[in-house]
Amino acid sequence: MTLRITREERSRSRALLRLEGSVVAECAALLERECLGLLRSGGAVSLDLAGVNFVDLAGVEALERLSRAGVEVRCRSGPVASVLEGEGVRLTRDADDGNDGWP
Repeated sequence: MTLRITREERSRSRALLRLEGSVVAECAALLERECLGLLRSGGAVSLDLAGVNFVDLAGVEALERLSRAGVEVRCRSGPVASVLEGEGVRLTRDADDGNDGWP
């Protein structure tokens, strides 16, 4: 199981990280460090989970901490969104219309 992270700068103060694959222990820790570093540098961070197909307990916990820290967690409706919401992760739901919600 692997996680691919693609970083897109939307502006100097706003970054979007697109995730593809599985958010599991080692990957979750790396993702958390990356996001917290971006937040500390004064930027806003959004995670796009549209390409995520599995999240383990460590991943859920990391995403919950990131959400509380101010990272926007974006997810389409489906099993991953249901699990995350069931565990208390605050999500921004994306429509399945191909629009990523960014201007």
